[in-house]
Amino acid sequence: MEETKQVGKGVLYGLVAIFAAMLLTSLAISLLLTVTSMEESSFSWLITALSFLSLFVGGFISGGKAKEKGWMIGALTAVCFSLIILLFQYLGFGKTFTSGQLLFHLGFLGVSMLGGIFGVNVKGSRSA
Repeated sequence: MEETKQVGKGVLYGLVAIFAAMLLTSLAISLLLTVTSMEESSFSWLITALSFLSLFVGGFISGGKAKEKGWMIGALTAVCFSLIILLFQYLGFGKTFTSGQLLFHLGFLGVSMLGGIFGVNVKGSRSA
């Protein structure tokens, strides 16, 4: 029972970190688009990189909070994130993932798992 609480807490903290990071980066990019004459297309690679970084950090935090099985905690965090995005997209717009989006979410899964592995190992070495 205690392990389940740690897993849930880790995934929740990771999801909050992911959505907070994405909210802040969205705000910063929208301000840049408003203030400058730049267009959305000039930010596509930056947005992609920041998305992967957000998922890595979310997996890292999840793994650090759970303290074990970082790959599984990172995977759960990414799956929960993808499910939230899918539900929002399907219920809000009536569309499912395209093949391109599915590839991005599979990449998110891998990056978040890697973040979870690093999070467990970094947090574990500090407390030992």
